[in-house]
Formats: sequence, C-alpha cells, structure tokens
Amino acid sequence: MLDYIRDGDEIYRQSFATIRAEANLSGLPDDVARVVVRMIHTCGQVDLPEHIAFSPDVVDRAHAALAAGAPVLCDSSMVAAGITRSRLPADNEVVSLVADPRAPALAAELGSTRSAAAVDLFADRLDGAVLAIGNAPTALFRLLELLDDTSAGTPAAVLGGPVGFVGSAQSKQELVDSPRGMSYLVVTGRRGGSAMAAAAVNAIASASESTS
Repeated sequence: MLDYIRDGDEIYRQSFATIRAEANLSGLPDDVARVVVRMIHTCGQVDLPEHIAFSPDVVDRAHAALAAGAPVLCDSSMVAAGITRSRLPADNEVVSLVADPRAPALAAELGSTRSAAAVDLFADRLDGAVLAIGNAPTALFRLLELLDDTSAGTPAAVLGGPVGFVGSAQSKQELVDSPRGMSYLVVTGRRGGSAMAAAAVNAIASASESTS
C-alpha cells in the first residue's frame, strides 16, 4: 500500500497547521484571518492574504445578517452547492437562480449572461441579504448597477469574488471603490471561484468554530 495519511482528523489538523505556518496573516484582523484561512484551505494558495480586500465590519455584519435569517444569494449553482446548510445559524435559504427557466430570456433582454439575469430575478430579496459571488463578473457588475439605478434594498455583505480574465478584477475594484453601503470580503484581481465564495460563507456562518 502507498504511504499516506488516511486519518481524516489528522489530515484536517495538519492542513490548518500548515496554512497558519506558511500564510502571512499578520495584516488581517483575527475574524477576517479566520475566514481567509478557510478560503486558503479550498485553493491551496498560501499567498491569498496578499490579495484580500475587505471592509472592517464584514464578518460581524454578515454573521449578524445570517443569524437574523437573511438568505444567501448565489451567482451560481456551484457556489450554492458548496455552502454547508448545517452551519447556517437560522436554517437560512440558499438561493441560486442561474438555472431558473426565466433566466435565458432575461439575459437576452439585458444583453448579458444568465448569471446577471439571476441577480435581477432575486433583486426583490437583496435587502439585508448575504451575497456569495464566486463565478461571474457580470453578476457582480449587475448587482452594482441595480443598486445604482433602482430602489433595490442594500445587501449586508458580498463575499468571495468572481474569477476570470474578463471583468473579474474590474468588477471587484468597482465594489471596493464604491461599495454602495455593503460590506465585502473579496479576492482581488483575477482570482476567485465558487469554492472560495462558499468557504467564506461557511466560515462566517460558523463564527464560533476554531480553525486551529
């Protein structure tokens, strides 16, 4: 048999010990560092703390929203699938409407993607919600447009950040430059992804747990 660690608890312990030994978390508040550790665990990139932008109140505000029953609105089915429902503090609804049958026609009307259309479809639920965006820059851009152009309510927080080579860095920079009343914790530049967005939600949802 091959020589490798088989015990799940030991794998978990060594993984988080390695992250804390190799990642420079010194520039992050403790609550944000705990979330970023979880995000590193999903991607294996210990330099991730250098690429995190956040508002100081994001963990407290997002956790309070979840504890009050706010929905988690996701830009993709992959993000929604990665959220551990048992960690959510108030049996929160997790919503992704990218596969909604209304999305293709609305996307054509908008001249954009189904992910952007999905944001329109849950626009009436934005107020106080937690947004997990890990896939489509167009979804984040559309969220910001709705907040600029309509009376849509203001989400509590945006977590994760879209990934890719077209619009990803720009959409997140627009959020950081003008958050429109939202808190945020996002991976800057081209990085991002569904796993990291879901990990951020899971970490904040289980705020009392330790990763050490």
